[in-house]
Amino acid sequence: MRIYFALSFLAIFLCTSIHAQSLVPTEIINKSIEYHDPKGKLFKKNVTLHLTETRPNGKDRKSKIHFHIKKERFQMDQHIDDQRILSTYNRGNVEFTVDGDKSISDETKEKFRLTEQRVTMLKNYYQYLWLLPMKLKDAGTNLNPTVKTVDFFGKESLEIRVTYDPSVGGDVWYFYFHPSTYGLQGYRFYHEEEKNDGEYILLEGETEFNDVRLPKERKWYTHKEDKFLGADILDELEF
Repeated sequence: MRIYFALSFLAIFLCTSIHAQSLVPTEIINKSIEYHDPKGKLFKKNVTLHLTETRPNGKDRKSKIHFHIKKERFQMDQHIDDQRILSTYNRGNVEFTVDGDKSISDETKEKFRLTEQRVTMLKNYYQYLWLLPMKLKDAGTNLNPTVKTVDFFGKESLEIRVTYDPSVGGDVWYFYFHPSTYGLQGYRFYHEEEKNDGEYILLEGETEFNDVRLPKERKWYTHKEDKFLGADILDELEF
């Protein structure tokens, strides 16, 4: 009986592996987009993410992230140290308010790191991560032609290696997809792969709203030390 189940599992694994090898990366990404955002709503509408962001030995932080890709708008609404910090990016123009006041002291700006450069960085960060795998269709994205079937922290996954044109980014990324639904299961990145630096991110659960599926929770770890860095939890999605 044990031999029968072992052979059955091996047969299923081999069939999945052969199927994965027959797919090219663009097909897997297209199938994954069909799973997560088949109608492209996240790129067409005003999107709001309600997040709980946790960090080791720190307080949980509630954040609201608003963005509209086509209108080039981004806003981060946070409560930090009992103060409401609103950072807004609108077609390249950046504004801040603290408790509704636009007159902000240099000391407060430094305390909360209220700079145009940081808002632009956060805009790119949130929109890239929360719009995966759709962002893998962006110009300057280079897909390795080889698809591998691997074990990604206990989950059988299809692995795609991704690099970017120098004008876009210098990191090396790996993305992991469910072998039958093609849902995104996690990813990792390296600044210098041979040094085993960078981080890996595990995705758990899903939040569904109006035909859109996004990961419920992201857990971040370092490669080298296997150190837990924190978790981002999607409490609610609306648009």
